[in-house]
Amino acid sequence: MRYETQVPPPIFLADPSPQPSLTCPAGADLCHYIYQQTGLPWLAASSYYVLVKPLRIVLILLLAIVARFLLQRLINRLVRSTTDDKHPRLFNPLREHIPTALREATGLLPERRRQRAEALGSVLRSAASATIFSVAVMLVLGELGIDLAPLLASAGIAGIAIGFGAQNLVKDFLAGLFMLLEDQYGVGDVVDVGETSGTVEAVGLRITTIRDARGVVWYVRNGEIARVGNKSQGWALVIVDVPVGFAGVEEAAEVLRTAAAGLAEDPQWTDDIIDAPEVLGVEHITVDGAVLRTAVKTASDAQWRVGRELRRRLTEALERAGIAAQIGAGRMYVRPPVAGEAVDNGGAGSGTEAAETGQGGAT
Repeated sequence: MRYETQVPPPIFLADPSPQPSLTCPAGADLCHYIYQQTGLPWLAASSYYVLVKPLRIVLILLLAIVARFLLQRLINRLVRSTTDDKHPRLFNPLREHIPTALREATGLLPERRRQRAEALGSVLRSAASATIFSVAVMLVLGELGIDLAPLLASAGIAGIAIGFGAQNLVKDFLAGLFMLLEDQYGVGDVVDVGETSGTVEAVGLRITTIRDARGVVWYVRNGEIARVGNKSQGWALVIVDVPVGFAGVEEAAEVLRTAAAGLAEDPQWTDDIIDAPEVLGVEHITVDGAVLRTAVKTASDAQWRVGRELRRRLTEALERAGIAAQIGAGRMYVRPPVAGEAVDNGGAGSGTEAAETGQGGAT
């Protein structure tokens, strides 16, 4: 007898639907939190790029704007304090080029200080803005997943190449910056920069504009200026050398001293003269006689008109005293004889001429 065992057919259970995998960036806590709350992997994964990344970029830009605003406000406040205070903090270590009496009388120092402070403030604001936004751009590129190492290396190589190619530009820029810091000259100053001299019309970080006495405008690169002679800072010394011939030196010096004192006492010229004029004495002796030197200390912007007026007064004083006539009478001019012209040499010429006439008659 055979027994057969019937095996029931296998029961296949339906496979559960595959659970989608969650891929979150490292450290993305928001991604895991959204997945736990919603159970939607796509929403959790996209939240990092839709919410976190844009928020970080916006935060970086906001911080950059706030930092730029605060720095520019600090620079503006420093510029205002430097312009308004009697003892500025920005230029305190630097020497003042204008005497105290002249500062109070003309008010040149506050205006000069204001120009310097505004120029340097503009440079500082531009440098601060460029630095802050450069750092912000690099941080944003880092958030976007761009590798900054090749970019920085390329920027370094490009900077070296530009530095070699534009070294004159960098030299001009640095020279202009130090010129402003050291207050070598400013707008309105009369300067001598070597081949060019005149009045400064504009001062930049790269170019200085100078107009000479003929009205020609010169554009001088700051990097090419090796030396600067500023005729407008502080005070000036007007020196006039007057020839008095072989007249009495004491008499001539007294005449010049009286004329120079009259200039200093004239109310029209009192404000331009700082110290009383002096007749320093005999400067040198020439074939025409002695030369006396007169000097007067004036305001820098008045040196030319005071010098012209002093020369006029000294000339008129010598004319009234009769010394100018003595100078002219004491001169002797030697003229070479002209061919065919009789030479008068104490009667010798007449004798020679008579002898020649007698010989001619005999012939």
